[in-house]
Amino acid sequence: MAKFLAELLGCTLPDKGAPPLFECWSQPHLGLRPSSKQRPTIFGTFSNERALFDNRPDNMPQTPPFTGQLNTSGYNKNLYQTKEEGYPGLFYHDNNLVSGSLEALIHHLLPTVDYYPDRTYIFTFLLSSRLFIHPYELMSKVCHLCMEQQRLGDPQADKLRVRKIAPKIVQLLTEWTETFPYDFRDERMMRSLKELTHRLASGDEVYRKAVSQMSQGLIRRLTVLSQYEEALVKINATAAERLTALKAKPQASIQRDMLSICNDPFTVAQQLTHIELERLSYIGPEEFVQAFVRKDPLDNDKSCFSDHKKASNLEAYVEWFNRLSYLVATEICMPVKKKHRARVIEFFIDVARECFNIGNFNSLMAIISGMNMSPVSRLKKTWSKVKTAKFDILEHQMDPSSNFYNYRTALRGATQRSITANSSREKIVIPFFSLLIKDIYFLNEGCANRLQNGHINFEKFWELAKQVSEFMTWKKVECPFEKDRKILQYLLTAPAFNEDALYLASYESEGPENNMEKDRWKSLRSTLLSRV
Repeated sequence: MAKFLAELLGCTLPDKGAPPLFECWSQPHLGLRPSSKQRPTIFGTFSNERALFDNRPDNMPQTPPFTGQLNTSGYNKNLYQTKEEGYPGLFYHDNNLVSGSLEALIHHLLPTVDYYPDRTYIFTFLLSSRLFIHPYELMSKVCHLCMEQQRLGDPQADKLRVRKIAPKIVQLLTEWTETFPYDFRDERMMRSLKELTHRLASGDEVYRKAVSQMSQGLIRRLTVLSQYEEALVKINATAAERLTALKAKPQASIQRDMLSICNDPFTVAQQLTHIELERLSYIGPEEFVQAFVRKDPLDNDKSCFSDHKKASNLEAYVEWFNRLSYLVATEICMPVKKKHRARVIEFFIDVARECFNIGNFNSLMAIISGMNMSPVSRLKKTWSKVKTAKFDILEHQMDPSSNFYNYRTALRGATQRSITANSSREKIVIPFFSLLIKDIYFLNEGCANRLQNGHINFEKFWELAKQVSEFMTWKKVECPFEKDRKILQYLLTAPAFNEDALYLASYESEGPENNMEKDRWKSLRSTLLSRV
């Protein structure tokens, strides 16, 4: 994980010809030319953006105002009231919870007969609490406190009281299992969950049915995750086998490339969007927290994620970005003829433009990154045959200057389009993932987890939850485009060269220009070709 973060968080966007990970080059231009086809784009929506966000529905008292998945305007505020004075150790400012002891925050999570926590609080606390306490320990505490406070294990307990509290506890557990299902890959979590749900289900048929539905949903989600992980292993193995086969018979690749599979940029952009949305959908919100977890200074135990992680979908998604970048570079460097290489470059420029119009910024940046790798950028004779105006405009949109101002403006436009969407295609927002992680990283680094009095800095975690909840909304969008299995298979498993192999292919296409390149070419030929 340390190596992964070092690579990820070091991803700046310097000049053309730099090493690949998430990097691009840019020149200022004025905007993206519209596609010739009538398709929804992210422009034309900025004018109403301020009005939209200025008219957000009110949230509950302890909840800072933010929109997205965790909007609580639909809650029955008489039933789900707050309990600001219900447990000591919580501190508020302007009716917003800003800090508290861990014990007080845990009690604030627990439902009572006349109280149910705000949904935004549930999400924010379950997301951030793992920085201070293992999820299985939190579940154990919740289980113990519920049975102790509500006397769930007492046969003499007030049946009417149990009937009132049981649905709320089931609802809390349901939200936990639906939003953070990967927590329950831990057997200790499952034991506590079974213990509590057994007590709830023993009293009434209605509760047994609700508990059964919750358990079945959790098992289904964990089963789907396992199947996805197995599929990724198979895909990666197939890609490795095809790369090995290509090295053994280099000429075999000439008969098969992206343009021979599909020469329609819009269709390829749609299939890239399928891959992006599928891989996004498996990233759990807690993975953003576990990526940057540090040891809690008040905890003598090891950090909460140092034992083992429950999922690695975030890393798998970053690996997909890198694969796409290297695949684009490979497709450009492999053709023997300069005319063919130029056509491949122009094709991927059009694919990138279609990704932009769809709202798929991650594939857009991966393609730009691939084109800006040194083995590609040095192909001067090839680039002289390329109409680069569209590429320059795309680079302008992803220009890193002013903290990616152009990209962030486009992202806001795509987000607003998604909120007001009239069709499923307009709901798609796939962010430039590296930048999203860097934003969350700097939020984490810029604010302390605890205040000087030892209380948890909950203001920080409201902001963290705001950023992650927006991502949660984006990842739930189902891809509206029809799948093309042949294109998907190619994008996922076609051989993608590493940097050395790309340099060798580049030198074979356009010979070395100076002594340094000549020496490197000879070294690469000696090293790589001797392995064949």
